[in-house]
Amino acid sequence: MDKFAEAGKPPQGRRRVRAAQYLRMSTDGQTYSIQNQRDAIRSYADVMGYDIVATYEDPGRSGLHIEGRPGLKKLLFDVEHGLVDFETVVIYDVSRWGRFQNIDESASYEYRCQMAGVRIEFCAEQFGNDGTVGSDVLKAIKRSMAAEYSRSLSQKVFMGQVRVAGMGFHVGGLQGLGLRRLMIDQFGRPKVILARNEHKSLQSDRVIIVPGPPEEVATVRLIFRLFVGSRKTETEIARYLNDRGVANDFGRPWKCGSVRRVLTNEKYIGNNVWNRRCTKLKSKVVYNPPDQWVRADNAFEPIVSRRLFEKAQQIVKSLYLRMSDDEMLAALRNLHNRHGKLSHAIIKAAPECPSGWRYRSRFGSVLDAYRLIGCLPPRQGHFIDLKKRLEVIRYRVMEDLQDAIKKVGGHVSCDPDTELIRINDEFTVVIAIARCRVSHNAYPRWSSKAARETAADIFVLIRMHPGDLAIRDYLIAPMHELAEISGNFHANNGMKLDAFLFQSLDPLVALAERAFVGSAT
Repeated sequence: MDKFAEAGKPPQGRRRVRAAQYLRMSTDGQTYSIQNQRDAIRSYADVMGYDIVATYEDPGRSGLHIEGRPGLKKLLFDVEHGLVDFETVVIYDVSRWGRFQNIDESASYEYRCQMAGVRIEFCAEQFGNDGTVGSDVLKAIKRSMAAEYSRSLSQKVFMGQVRVAGMGFHVGGLQGLGLRRLMIDQFGRPKVILARNEHKSLQSDRVIIVPGPPEEVATVRLIFRLFVGSRKTETEIARYLNDRGVANDFGRPWKCGSVRRVLTNEKYIGNNVWNRRCTKLKSKVVYNPPDQWVRADNAFEPIVSRRLFEKAQQIVKSLYLRMSDDEMLAALRNLHNRHGKLSHAIIKAAPECPSGWRYRSRFGSVLDAYRLIGCLPPRQGHFIDLKKRLEVIRYRVMEDLQDAIKKVGGHVSCDPDTELIRINDEFTVVIAIARCRVSHNAYPRWSSKAARETAADIFVLIRMHPGDLAIRDYLIAPMHELAEISGNFHANNGMKLDAFLFQSLDPLVALAERAFVGSAT
């Protein structure tokens, strides 16, 4: 290394390279803290002669999937759309890029950057990412090691949860109406009742289930009495509670399924049951057979007698006899032949047919069951799948917006019923999404009923690219500006409306940001 490099400066005559840095931290501790990554990249940039001109950051984000990582997604978007003025992205090491369980996924994101003319460099690795056979082999090994680390850590965490659940402590999941989570210290002394989305403060603390407010406990006992004593159906019980203005544990009206969850929840007799289902490494939900459940009987104080609970289980079993896959599909096929069509209401009204939630738990979705009996037109199935995929994107955007507002010091909440987002208790926002329809003249258009029906102060429309796989842009407009439109949007809508088109939700975040105002001197 020459004297210029030793001094931390590039040799004279060598142009300085404009570079960006990507930072990610999940829960890896001090080694991978954002500040440590930033310091290491700064030192690397000084030696290499790089000017760090942009930062993409994902603090507190898992590296298993790109979903929920707005920093990495924005980096890819900017690079592929030519919105960057740098030629290199510096990352601390391979694991910060991601611990993707499929190492080809990690490689694909790097490849997309390279095809757009942007290099990826790992400053803490012992190899140069120069495309040689040696560096590619080492990089593949490091990617496998990063993926294996997540798998190993997941298994260790799971075994710890199994042990804690077997001891009778609550380790996850919803407790249910009429129950609350109580945090206790290592000696079993009560500390505080945890509210929803609150977690224990110390690793040595534990959580147990205790009876909740008396009015909720009374509602739970009423449900069991109506079901066992009065022999009312779950639908009748839901209607009874709704008519009297009694909300469920989410503050919403009761449905047949929410009544059934109460009737089958063993926590009401003091049993702790865990691992009914799992989503290891953020994979698809898997419903485990009973022999894989972790049980601890009589772990909590019961609020329903065991005798009453067991009678309820006998009635539930008699109503929902175990049917094979073929028997369930045959019942659905007979129902379709009798009505000529299928719907949630038709299935719900047929006593000989299992409920929709049973088809979802057995076949993945009611739509998949429709396909198996051949009663779903392909075009209809395509649009149902598309609608579900767009809803996932919309909810993800809503979550990312709320996270971003909290980071800049704003206050944000979302009404679960109306899905209105309230920001700083000053204004409300509704977020809708529209698929891209292409006319026979190849002109794209988007439509949304929410533009006419919502009562929010600000309307946000996520407009998708053709193919509906990626977001094109965001329309962020005050509702009064949309009063004269029909809800249809085109590529060009005139200066007045197109002025509200943005590439991100940063304008909303800027509206929510709070600045500290010092006291006058």
